[in-house]
Amino acid sequence: MATKEEFKNFARKHPELVHFIKNGESSWQKFYEIYDIYGEEESAWQDYFVKNKTTSTGTDYNFKSITDKIKNIDLSSIQEHITTAQKALGIVQELTGKGAAATTATEVVEPRPINKIFED
Repeated sequence: MATKEEFKNFARKHPELVHFIKNGESSWQKFYEIYDIYGEEESAWQDYFVKNKTTSTGTDYNFKSITDKIKNIDLSSIQEHITTAQKALGIVQELTGKGAAATTATEVVEPRPINKIFED
């Protein structure tokens, strides 16, 4: 009977098993049961090791997922968001007095009278 520590060491030596866990094709329990019965015998694990090598390696999988995500990006939508953000920043700059449309030093702004009473 295999111990958990032996199985953990086996799993560390074969990180390609994680691929099957993430895809939902298997579970750690199933892998442990196979390990408990057959140990590290190659014939018991060949389906998992060979199958994973033919699909993709870890770096290829990560690169493929990145390229797939890049392909799904809608560039016109991103451009619209950038334009909207630029407009919003322009408005904020105008309101805070840091934009081109802000009042200059040559313009005279008259202060409101302090004691003026407004009637409704």
